[in-house]
Amino acid sequence: MASTVAINLIGAQAGIISKLRNCDITSYSGLKARSSISFESRSSFLGQNASLRSSISPRIVPKANSGSHISPEASYKVAVLGAAGGIGQPLGLLIKMSPLVSALHLYDIANVKGVAADLSHCNTPSQVLDFTGPSELANCLKGVDVVVIPAGVPRKPGMTRDDLFNSNASIVKTLVEAVADNCPEAFIHIISNPVNSTVPIAAEVLKQKGVYNPKKLFGVTTLDVVRANTFIAQKKNLKLIDVDVPVVGGHAGITILPLLSKTRPSVTFTNEETEELTRRIQNAGTEVVEAKAGAGSATLSMAYAAARFVESSLRALAGDPDVYECTFVQSELTELPFFASRVKLGKNGVESISADLEGVTEYEAKALESLKPELKASIEKGIEFVHKQQAAATS
Repeated sequence: MASTVAINLIGAQAGIISKLRNCDITSYSGLKARSSISFESRSSFLGQNASLRSSISPRIVPKANSGSHISPEASYKVAVLGAAGGIGQPLGLLIKMSPLVSALHLYDIANVKGVAADLSHCNTPSQVLDFTGPSELANCLKGVDVVVIPAGVPRKPGMTRDDLFNSNASIVKTLVEAVADNCPEAFIHIISNPVNSTVPIAAEVLKQKGVYNPKKLFGVTTLDVVRANTFIAQKKNLKLIDVDVPVVGGHAGITILPLLSKTRPSVTFTNEETEELTRRIQNAGTEVVEAKAGAGSATLSMAYAAARFVESSLRALAGDPDVYECTFVQSELTELPFFASRVKLGKNGVESISADLEGVTEYEAKALESLKPELKASIEKGIEFVHKQQAAATS
């Protein structure tokens, strides 16, 4: 039965726009809405929960006199590769809750049938299908619009993201090869660490296959933004829904650079606060790994952040003209070939890259220069991995 939902947008986040019926969106201008959004949606968990809808929603950057225009018939297929893992399971649940998803394809090398059976009982519209092992991977990917890859080995205490390279590099390479063969036009979201290397790996594989589109390959760094927003809101006693902090660079240690000077709403930080918050955001993953004491890494918050990025991609595909997220992509913002920054998403992927590095503070400028050597090395490591694999295969 249809239910009427009214969302009063207080701050910069627009609620996840559902598979709408009788949509009426008035006077929405991005950062501040002059009136509420009202619509009727078919029954779904997100559709009936306004607070969750607004909390999971991606950041919208202001654009004058613009409205959100999403087709009422928007409906997409999403595949999660690594769906039985610590990130994959909660991520599958969150994606299942999206009214923009018509089909959810879950792939893993084992234990995915039970996950699919469990999720299929949720009374949301998307159909859940399971695929097990390499022989079923191609069928999993056919006709998919968005592919999310959290597959791989998780971090354990004492491990850096780079320690995961040897295991996860081969996994990502194999999965992206299948994506290239079966759904080359899909948006590809790379979660598997180290993202600073696995995104370049994916790019090289797609180039070898002749289907590389830099506008559709994304390293998911949304968790860095989610953490920055959370920590700063707590530190400064701000309403969390209003807070937006761009995070640039990469997705590991010092390559993660929150631009606190560009925090919205505008807020001042002492030098000590800047250093403390920057370090905490950079080391937040380790904070969780150590707290779990060997029982896992940041799986739940990562799933939340990844679901937010998936929803942003779906909204962009559906025609929303004001979707912005920070993500690790091919970029000319610096001399490095890949760099995380805020981008504008559209139907064809990245439409533009924001000039977030203009007007940064001296502290941020120095941190930017400090992160470049490490990020450059990680990018090159990923590229070299694919080239060595190719040389070995042809020798």
